[in-house]
Amino acid sequence: MPPLRYETARLVLKALTPVDAPTVLDYYRRNRSFLEPWEPLRGDDFYTPEFHAEQLARDFSQTEAGEALRLYLFKRGDEGRVIGSLGFSNIVRGPFLSCFLGYKLDGAETNRGYMTEALRTGLKVIFQDYGLHRVEANIIPRNVSSLRVVEKLGFRSEGLSRQYLKIHGIWEDHVHMVLLNEEL
Repeated sequence: MPPLRYETARLVLKALTPVDAPTVLDYYRRNRSFLEPWEPLRGDDFYTPEFHAEQLARDFSQTEAGEALRLYLFKRGDEGRVIGSLGFSNIVRGPFLSCFLGYKLDGAETNRGYMTEALRTGLKVIFQDYGLHRVEANIIPRNVSSLRVVEKLGFRSEGLSRQYLKIHGIWEDHVHMVLLNEEL
């Protein structure tokens, strides 16, 4: 399994374990209202350390199996405070060699280039270490900031997926953005 810690100029990206649940929970509590318009409805159990400990255990198991990779973002020099995450999920092997990308950033840290910096490293890992050919990101059209991030990284639109995901209780259309690993 590839290393689960990566560094960029300003960030540390690392996989976490169940013992890190309080740190992850702190991130979600701080960003509850900021993330709410972009995520599924969350029950009260989501905002408990037990929920995040279980989720981190599932993430670790999926990473070990080569089915997913979730990395949490920290500013260099402050590895006690999560400022975001990126995740490659539903990794499919065989002739497809594809996955889905999801990412989120602390509302107080937007417009500083952190997500672009983190995704550059994450995409390098998923293409080089995992050998994938295709990464798909599905983004609500009004999330202009998120669309701008993937466009800067070379993703291209493959169209609109109508009523693609139920976000904050509403079936939302999503722009289907794709980046290909041209080296394969």
